[in-house]
Amino acid sequence: MSIPGFISQATITAFGCYTPERVMTNTEMESIVDTNDEWIVQRTGIRERRIAGEDEFTSDLCFAAVRNLMERYPVTIDDVDYILVATSTPDTIFPSMAARIQAEFGIESCGSADIQAACAGFVSALQLANGLILTGVHRKILVVGAETLTKATDYTDRATCILFGDGAGAMLLERSDTGSFLGAYVSTTGDDKGALYRSSLSSAIAGNPIHTNGKIVQNGREVYKWAVTNVAKGVGTILERYGYSVSDLDWFVPHSANLRIIESVCERTGIELGKALASVKWNGNTSAASIPLALDAAIKDGRLKEGDLTLLYGFGGGLTESALLLRWSL
Repeated sequence: MSIPGFISQATITAFGCYTPERVMTNTEMESIVDTNDEWIVQRTGIRERRIAGEDEFTSDLCFAAVRNLMERYPVTIDDVDYILVATSTPDTIFPSMAARIQAEFGIESCGSADIQAACAGFVSALQLANGLILTGVHRKILVVGAETLTKATDYTDRATCILFGDGAGAMLLERSDTGSFLGAYVSTTGDDKGALYRSSLSSAIAGNPIHTNGKIVQNGREVYKWAVTNVAKGVGTILERYGYSVSDLDWFVPHSANLRIIESVCERTGIELGKALASVKWNGNTSAASIPLALDAAIKDGRLKEGDLTLLYGFGGGLTESALLLRWSL
């Protein structure tokens, strides 16, 4: 049962993931930019990343993740009444990727929306889905986090091109008397200086000129300092707010931006590194897809079990943070 002050009627009933077939190793990266495997692993923990095909886009990854969900669990999605997709790399601004999913699977009488909260997007979408279910209007919501970040990667930028990969994860939430979610936390630190951005219509952020090629730009040092400080603080806040301690956690699932960030957050919070689930080693930074990919690996190898107290913590461009404390229910 949730702690008083937070209400949930959303339970996880199905889950699926997809990553593209093509693998780019650090050795291959050496042929593209001046870097090497040892340097990449030492600074990021990344060994491989998945790359979407030339004609494979975010919508395709969404469709594949939803199909994987239906193959793995005895559920139907024809009665889903809302679809939320978290992505920073949609095929098109509109129609949304959520609308594309509706059309692909022929779901009738269904609302749809994309949300853009960068690497916090998947957890933000789960929070929104829980709220929609609490209104009483919605009973079954499909939440997807999907990215083709490599299509927005500048492969002449040695500092960022080593980081990003592609992937998607889908989660089905249904109304129940006892929801899976126990607590939530959100925070935003407005990024007026352009520490992490991808341009669109404007050539400036708060009057500060930015690159306008539509590629991801990141000041790695500034983002690292912000993430380590703020995520550690947020972890303490959400646990204290809902009456838990670090020792109560079975699993901590932060956004897999960089293994060194995860290590630093664990050190600052006292969370055992062995309790941190990450997808960055074999997938790179997949933004809104990184948390579902980390969950997927732990489901498949049997680490993540029903009833485990789990903290999901997304953080990234914005600069945004979204966290959910939950009892795993699959």
